[in-house]
Amino acid sequence: MPVYLSQTLTDSLIDQTDAFLNKAVSEWQMLPHHQFAYKTSPEKWSANQCLMHLNSYGRYYLPKIEKAIEDAIQQQQQPAIRFTAGWLGNYFTQMMLPKETGVPAKKMSAPKEHTPKSNEDSYAVIAEFIEQQEKLLRLLRKAKQVDLNKVRIPISIATFIKLKLGDIFLFLIAHNYRHILQAERALQNAGVPLKKLDGFAVRGEMMK
Repeated sequence: MPVYLSQTLTDSLIDQTDAFLNKAVSEWQMLPHHQFAYKTSPEKWSANQCLMHLNSYGRYYLPKIEKAIEDAIQQQQQPAIRFTAGWLGNYFTQMMLPKETGVPAKKMSAPKEHTPKSNEDSYAVIAEFIEQQEKLLRLLRKAKQVDLNKVRIPISIATFIKLKLGDIFLFLIAHNYRHILQAERALQNAGVPLKKLDGFAVRGEMMK
């Protein structure tokens, strides 16, 4: 399993999340609803629905991450120099990442509770996404005070399974990247010129 320098890993995830936030602030919130909600066919997701999907995950994970970090700080937990990914967490992360072409490596169906049923007001959806990314940045910075190996978070699809905090961060941000690319493809189909997002890059890996 990959082994990372904890502080360098956290910094790279901060940079990645900051790029997502900047895209939402500088590009997406300027677009009219009809473009952000554009769908090429009924079964395809609009960019708006991609963010609705991500927001539903954020509503689940961010409060749990926040509480787990606060509990670890209160227990005076010390950060570890290295983070070792778990086999299941690493599997989930790799499953999220697209190929170099930007096409998803593996197509998956979203869990029912995270599947958007409509095209809600895009301005509210984007505002929530921005708020969540700002909170995720705060949590990533606070996570530097704790051990990414010891803090555990229950996953949304099976709460009896708990993954390391480092794996949850990696999965969550890789998942964001996957659907942000999907949102960009939907927007390009709607005729929106976009600035290309850099590839998913995680620094701090020491060995495999």
